[in-house]
Amino acid sequence: MNGRHRSNARAAPVQQPADVGALAALPANTAICGVDEAGRGPLAGPVIAAAVVLPAGHHIERLRESKMASEQQREHLYERIVSDTEIIWAVGRADVERIEAINILQATMEAMNEALRSVSEQCGGALPCICVDGKYFRSTDFTNVRTIVRGDALVPAIAAASILAKVTRDRWMREVADVAFPQYGFAQHKGYGTAAHRKAIKQYGACVLHRASFLRRI
Repeated sequence: MNGRHRSNARAAPVQQPADVGALAALPANTAICGVDEAGRGPLAGPVIAAAVVLPAGHHIERLRESKMASEQQREHLYERIVSDTEIIWAVGRADVERIEAINILQATMEAMNEALRSVSEQCGGALPCICVDGKYFRSTDFTNVRTIVRGDALVPAIAAASILAKVTRDRWMREVADVAFPQYGFAQHKGYGTAAHRKAIKQYGACVLHRASFLRRI
């Protein structure tokens, strides 16, 4: 999103192969704590992370299809997850100021660790195996961690965390960011670098919700 290419079309993301080997190595018949984030790539707004502990064998219909779900379907899954008393969950957040201060990767790690600390407290300090979507995770507090590429398609707990992070962030961009700065259309693009968003930035300039380091090459 930071490049000089001005086409209205957004390039399709490169899909990493699913880490089936890591999935096979997970302990069987045990609870899993899944972790995922939303908002690493946008030009504006916070990055949100979620951690979700699913009991062993706990099933939520259509959860593995979270990446392909519509906004309405994600909202339905969100309500299903947070209303289930057998599921333990929490979200973490890093605002624009923190992203700019320490960079988006480290801010994402902070948000993930915040969510994990909250879940750990709810679990009495004893977390099950932690599975993080992607290739990288860093923490000084948690060691029982596995990173899994495309884990949201393989591990239900990660898929649930993906839903919570995405819906939490989308709601904030609609209900807070768009209300405060309606000229940018945050309710539609959620801060991502669409053609309409870039045009609004050029017309109105950046606001306090924009990540200055992401705008250098617009």
